[in-house]
Amino acid sequence: MPDATHTHGARDSHVLEATHPLDGLTPTEIDRVRAALDTAGELLPDTRFPLQLLVDPPKAALAAWQPGQPLGRRVLSTLLDTETGRVREALVALDDDRVESIVVLPTAEPPYGQPPYLLEEYETVDAVVKADAGWRRAMEARGLDEMDRALVVPLAPGQFGEADEVGKRMMRSLTFMPPREGDNPWSFPVEGLVLMVDVTGRRVAKLVDERQVPMPDLDANYDDASVGERRTSLKPLEITMPEGPSFSVDGAAVEWEQWRFRVGFSMREGLVLHQLGWQDGDELRPVLHRASVPEMVVPYGDTTETRRWISYFDAGEYNLGKNANALQLGCDCLGAIHYFDAHLAADTGESITIPRAVCMHEEDYGVLWKHRELDGETVHGRRSRRLVISYFATVGNYDYGFFWYLYLDGSIQFEAKATGIVFAGADLPGLELPHATEIAPALYAPIHQHIFCARLDFDIDGTDNYVDQVDLVRIPMGEANPWGNAFGYRRDRIGEASGLEGDGALGRTWHVGSSSRTNAVGRPTEYQLIPEARATLMADPASTVWDRATFATKHLWVTAHQDDDLFPAGRYPNQHSGGAGLPASVEAGGAVDGGDVVVWHSFGLTHIPRPEDWPIMPVDYSGFWVKPYGFLDRNPALDVPEAHGGCGCAAGACTCAGHDHGSGGHEHDSHQQGGDERGGHEGHHGHDGDDHVAIR
Repeated sequence: MPDATHTHGARDSHVLEATHPLDGLTPTEIDRVRAALDTAGELLPDTRFPLQLLVDPPKAALAAWQPGQPLGRRVLSTLLDTETGRVREALVALDDDRVESIVVLPTAEPPYGQPPYLLEEYETVDAVVKADAGWRRAMEARGLDEMDRALVVPLAPGQFGEADEVGKRMMRSLTFMPPREGDNPWSFPVEGLVLMVDVTGRRVAKLVDERQVPMPDLDANYDDASVGERRTSLKPLEITMPEGPSFSVDGAAVEWEQWRFRVGFSMREGLVLHQLGWQDGDELRPVLHRASVPEMVVPYGDTTETRRWISYFDAGEYNLGKNANALQLGCDCLGAIHYFDAHLAADTGESITIPRAVCMHEEDYGVLWKHRELDGETVHGRRSRRLVISYFATVGNYDYGFFWYLYLDGSIQFEAKATGIVFAGADLPGLELPHATEIAPALYAPIHQHIFCARLDFDIDGTDNYVDQVDLVRIPMGEANPWGNAFGYRRDRIGEASGLEGDGALGRTWHVGSSSRTNAVGRPTEYQLIPEARATLMADPASTVWDRATFATKHLWVTAHQDDDLFPAGRYPNQHSGGAGLPASVEAGGAVDGGDVVVWHSFGLTHIPRPEDWPIMPVDYSGFWVKPYGFLDRNPALDVPEAHGGCGCAAGACTCAGHDHGSGGHEHDSHQQGGDERGGHEGHHGHDGDDHVAIR
């Protein structure tokens, strides 16, 4: 949930005005939406706002829009009446503060579905559980009598069609009991105790006390006082940018080298990149109309009653953007940083601000290109750098970093960083459990997955795009391959909306290209998506999570663009029985060969926890690349200047950045990234932490 740095309004934030249809919502607009609904008589004392989204204009309308014209901004608010559970969707036009429509959602009917949870509902569940006589008896039976200290964790319950859960706003609750105030609670699970809470009725609907297991006896803390003296062996490593950053920012619009784009932020999705294009001489060529990671699922493989139901949708059930961190210079970001604030609706519909929600900076990324000439002495080389746009969200015990990287050669990379604290249970020490590993004595972490889904609305040189699946091909020895050394590749055009699987053994990639534009060699201009192609959803196809998280069962989905089709598991996956999102999008069909296509890429981690993940998990990485493939006629980074005034070798002497290495000297490529050799969130000690600009 958002931390204490989330404020009602930021300094001077209420004077911000949107100047472009895609600008993030401003505090004033958010407050105006609430006022319009209140004036229309749509807000009761118990009405809350679990979700609020800026409605992107249709592409045609956006292309026709000119500065100075009305913005035509519309805001969709999901309204929850907490006393009755009634759910409505309200659409407000900001040009005239008019309520365009109010629709009651049939959440009590199949396929059900509920809005994301409110922050105040966590407090409600905590109070309901701690007041429940059955829970108190179960705690007493375990010898746990200081119950006020217990951490009651309210969690999305999944959907299993049970009579006491469908059509109602429910949460399951687990309990953790740290031995002392201030101790890390996650290492002290009260095993076997699960409560189903009717959130609307504010009552415990069902209590399951599966079994009693002794509490682990651990030192689970990782704060400074617990860890003790820090190591002193690491020497300072600093990168300086004495002339400041190479990017420029105007409101939400960013320019960096050939890249042009707009930064957006959504309560649901978090960071959104809009209108990402490449400046090719006098022409701005579109690449991605919209890019985000709008959903992720965390299914658990444990069959115990305590965890068999877990399949968290961290965006659709908890709102990733609303859980964004306020980033800190020196901890999350280093260097010449530009920050973007995020403005969201609180539970009450009033505006709140997450300061420094998005961090943007440059960082060195080693060798860009290099060659030693045939004379054995002359060396040409350039160093790479990338622009990093990122945010972090904390959802309960896990922390997720979402990092977009733009490169000088036209490449795009996305990287998800998973860290935080693994969700563990208790059992007798020394067991070999089929679905969990012992990460500390008597503490067991279940096998689970983190599967993200990126939505990539490609516009490669326009909206008339296609998708090809490209595989390596072995050629049998024979007339076509007389020496047996030959191999090739094949292209298969994706002719209809569908889901596809990656195959690392075939080097499978997917190419998104223009149906109308060609390059210097007469081939269509393209970008290729290079997947990691790790495990997809491991649950059985007959399971409920398979129906609810169908997006995670394939690595790639291709659908025809629809303006309101943004979420791979649907707008309300919470307690939904399945079939929404990508299954419905595929069924809807539409032109994907020569049409306006959207590519959805599922990727992520299958986590078999290890002792090194306790008590706090080092970052684990997953992601993908999107690289130009004939989009440009040659290497676009030939004109990148030499680093620090020159780097090369001749006549047996090597120089780089003013240092003489002598004969045979070698420059070691360390990426120069401080404590993160993978290159995340590092730079130099530059701008003050208050140097940030709000999204406009």
